[in-house]
Amino acid sequence: MSDWTGVLRLGTEARDGKTIANDVYFQGAFKVMRPVYHDDSGQACYYILNPGGGYLDGDRYQMKISLEKQAKLTLTTQSATKIYKTPQSHAYQEAEFHLKEGSYLEYIPDPLIGYQNARYKQKNVIYMEKGCSLLYSDIITPGWSPEGEKFSYDQLQLINEIYMDEELVVYDHIKLNPGSQNMEGLGLMEGFSHLGSMMVIDEKVNHDLLDSLYQALPTNSFECKIGLSLLPVPGFTVRVLANNTQVIEKIFSELHSILSQEWFNKKPSFLRKY
Repeated sequence: MSDWTGVLRLGTEARDGKTIANDVYFQGAFKVMRPVYHDDSGQACYYILNPGGGYLDGDRYQMKISLEKQAKLTLTTQSATKIYKTPQSHAYQEAEFHLKEGSYLEYIPDPLIGYQNARYKQKNVIYMEKGCSLLYSDIITPGWSPEGEKFSYDQLQLINEIYMDEELVVYDHIKLNPGSQNMEGLGLMEGFSHLGSMMVIDEKVNHDLLDSLYQALPTNSFECKIGLSLLPVPGFTVRVLANNTQVIEKIFSELHSILSQEWFNKKPSFLRKY
């Protein structure tokens, strides 16, 4: 894959209590805005832009992000990632993250929307040192189709690999293929159309914190199904099945708020763009 539709490089470091960029490079249909500082914590927020408006047949995107010691970064997208019809070759995106000791990354992209006959593969590889922190979330949603089908996309595949001190500690693989899977069946979408995932890794995760998070989750709700699981390293993952994006976003926002209050004594920044 030598020809990329878009390439992004972003390196960050902490300097005088503020996270700044020490390396920024982008080309093609990938851009990044100037940093935004939502509060006085010094945490930088970068918005990724796709000027093309969506991913098309054969598109290839590459992103490399690095955080030096004590750097604190929020990375998000300007809008949803839209995957359109890909008749010849699937769209592909790979991202590589390097987190040094004491750094903190929030990677919170807007929802991924798979339209009719869309095929898409995404791979995130995250290299962490002990003593750094990660909060990552994604939401998969179906796009509009003429027949009003829930699952008109051909395939959406998301892979996450997380390494701690060069040892693979988390491997997460979601593959939705409506043509060969019973999407309504047990272990897949179970009657829902939207899937949200949140993953948190931090040495401060303990049973008291997990109890607080569990209490914040809705109970006896027909709007969604939720699962919370511990990871092999200090951290957890949350899965949410629902029928609209807002339900998942509300749950993730509540969990994010608890974590930010517990760890930094502040509310998370408001990232939405509409």
